[in-house]
Amino acid sequence: MEGWKRFIQDQRIAYFSMEIGLKAEIPTYSGGLGVLAGDTIKSAADLKIPMIAVTLLHRKGYFEQHFTADGWQLEKDVNWLPEKHMQLLPTRTLVTIEGRDVKIQAWLYNLKSPTGGELPVLFLDTDIPGNHPDDCSLTDHLYGGGLEMRLKQEIILGIGGARILRALNFTIKKYHLNEGHASLLTTELLNNARIPVEDTWDERSSWDTHRVMEQCVFTTHTPVAAGHDRFPYAMAERILPPEVPIKLLKELTGQEELNMTLLALNLSNFINGVAKRHGEISQNLFPGFEIHAITNGIHPFTWCSPFFVTLFDKYLPGWANEPELLVRVDNIPDDAVWDSHCGAKALFFQYVKEQTGKTLDPELLTIGFARRAATYKRGDLIFSNLERLLKIGAGKLQFVFGGKAHPRDEGGKQVIQRIIQQADKLRGKIELVYLENYNMDTASRFIPGVDIWLNNPMRPLEASGTSGMKAALNGVPNFSVLDGWWIEGHIEGVTGWSIGPPPAEIDQEVGRANEDLEDMYRKLEKVILPLYFNDRKGWVQVMKNAIGKNAYYFNTHVMMRRYVTDAYIH
Repeated sequence: MEGWKRFIQDQRIAYFSMEIGLKAEIPTYSGGLGVLAGDTIKSAADLKIPMIAVTLLHRKGYFEQHFTADGWQLEKDVNWLPEKHMQLLPTRTLVTIEGRDVKIQAWLYNLKSPTGGELPVLFLDTDIPGNHPDDCSLTDHLYGGGLEMRLKQEIILGIGGARILRALNFTIKKYHLNEGHASLLTTELLNNARIPVEDTWDERSSWDTHRVMEQCVFTTHTPVAAGHDRFPYAMAERILPPEVPIKLLKELTGQEELNMTLLALNLSNFINGVAKRHGEISQNLFPGFEIHAITNGIHPFTWCSPFFVTLFDKYLPGWANEPELLVRVDNIPDDAVWDSHCGAKALFFQYVKEQTGKTLDPELLTIGFARRAATYKRGDLIFSNLERLLKIGAGKLQFVFGGKAHPRDEGGKQVIQRIIQQADKLRGKIELVYLENYNMDTASRFIPGVDIWLNNPMRPLEASGTSGMKAALNGVPNFSVLDGWWIEGHIEGVTGWSIGPPPAEIDQEVGRANEDLEDMYRKLEKVILPLYFNDRKGWVQVMKNAIGKNAYYFNTHVMMRRYVTDAYIH
């Protein structure tokens, strides 16, 4: 069958995510959650798992980042044309938002895998003639606007997404909710699963919650209660479609406010966190629910530097679709691993020069740090004692930073500004570069091109931390606090290095920054720098261990097989 209709022949898993990062040219992601979603569906296509993904179009992206002369972040809209990348489907659906009918259309992106697998991705869009002007812009910005805008976008994703799948005649076996943003799709499933009382439909009709639970899988990514979407009922009743059962929502999510995470938890048969530690934390946050753990991964082929792709193709053919083969990395000669790394480093340094005019020294230990600039990630921690840092690293170290702060996160913007302002204080002694507008394209050069990957968030706020997995795949060891995936991937001095105390010793974060900082400085001075400069063979062995003991396992192929066996086929 020709065209998109061939996709409706199979029963599918519907994967719902507010953001999906497929490539930089489609700017419908902000960071780890969206890139994970993209990696998830890429592996599903590689493994020929029958899925369909649903997200929003975000016509103006997240934002494009620039800095003022004093390091303050400025934002502007991204201009991109969806018609260059995807096909507008003829079928539309309707949802009622704030008493107005809002038309929704879907764009189809056909994700093709080298294995021959194909996976349809639907991007929902309300910029349609006939919609109220306010409604046309609902799908413009990812995480733009305030609480009302967030609720409206979640109606479009959850309820609109479920309706467009039905309108397009897709047969859905399971609905996988990637984070609580899509929780309202459960209300649409509830409305389709009502049990009539005495053959009539009225308030007495009961809700078949068990049937809905059987259809839903929920992945939570947020390890703190404050990070879960909650809406006052006064707002919810004004904005939600009239067919959404508010009385039932209050029973399921509490009388105080509409809690999207509790809605998903109460109506999903399989629930998981995104690392073993995160699963435990989520279990404590939400007692009474059985919360499993499926550790996140990264899509191997997407995140492997061209130099390591060539290397692995030569020595470990088939690795991209069978990343378990990376466990045999010790068969690759040390010189070949080092040469591949030097190639990735040179390529990245050329990129840095093109973007900033700054020349980095390939001989120096280059520390990379790039992620969302949220305050809990403590991007500027390493600069807390400049005198000490200069004593340890002058003439030996250089830093490259990247990452965006949410437009309304003043604290995050201040972190970026403080880092950029350190560059002036360190000039001539330690080079520091902060790259503008960090995105998937930048990341693909950045992560393989540094020597060590630094991560020092406040525990236990790093649910997973997939950038560290991308580093490991490219032989870049992690230097990180023991949180998220690194608790599982870390073997001290073998796959990389820890910062601060082990998880068992951590009951609270108050006063831990100095402890972490001291450990970071000590290991840099006594362990990492001597190994890098004085023992090339020892350093390359850590690189190989990162590949063979971390990357072989922490990838979305392994992750997706777990979802299939644990969540989808039951």
